Parts: sequence; structure tokens; C-alpha cells
Amino acid sequence: MSGHGDHQDGNHHAHRQGHPARRRHAAPALTFSQLLYRFLFFDWLFRDVSSTRTLLERHAARQHNRKMSCYLPVYLRRWSFLTAFDFGLGLLFEKVLQAGVLSAWFFTWSCVTFTGLIVISVAWLILAYTRIP
Repeated sequence: MSGHGDHQDGNHHAHRQGHPARRRHAAPALTFSQLLYRFLFFDWLFRDVSSTRTLLERHAARQHNRKMSCYLPVYLRRWSFLTAFDFGLGLLFEKVLQAGVLSAWFFTWSCVTFTGLIVISVAWLILAYTRIP
């Protein structure tokens, strides 16, 4: 029993100092532009199934993509906010400030972000709710 307690104390001590393997394989810090890209776009989460060479690789990539589809509702919320924000700014510039060019700019971006909403929704529905062989 004493050996078991010593093992736990050893793990606790190693945990406080940080495990050397964890420190060596820490992900490099992302730049602001990389972080912003990952915040808005989700393609970095998924694997390209068409680049696989074997059926096993293809199956693994599909399973990975299916598993990662749980994050798509987060992106759906983000893009919903962008769509509403752009549309709201379009209304503000059109109705309150009488700035036609700026309102057209924001209405156009609300259409672009709405298109992104549709793409994210379709990808999520396909990955999460259809049976892929």
C-alpha cells in the first residue's frame, strides 16, 4: 500500500512541475491572424477525405470529420451573430444616418455571412445526421 501512495505523490509532484513530454510537444502560439481565422472558419478542424489513398484512411478521415462536426454549431452561432450585426449596421446606416453606400456595404456583407450560415448548416446536417459508409 505504501508503494501506491508514493506513486500518487510522485504523479502529483510531476503534475505540478509540468510533465516533460507535455512541455516538449506544446503547440506553438498562434498569431492574431491565425487565431481570428480559426475563430471564424472551421476548415482547419476537418481532414480532406479526397486526399486519402486507402479505404482505411478514407474511413478514418470520415470518422474524424464526423466527430469534429460537434463544433459546427459554435461556428453557426458566430456566423449568426455576424449576419445579425451586419444587417443591423446596414439598417443603422440606412435609416438613422442616411448613408446609402455604407448601408449597401453592410447589407452585402449580411448576405455573404448568411450564405456562410447556409454552408455551415448543410455541412453540419450532412456530417452529424447522415450515415456515411
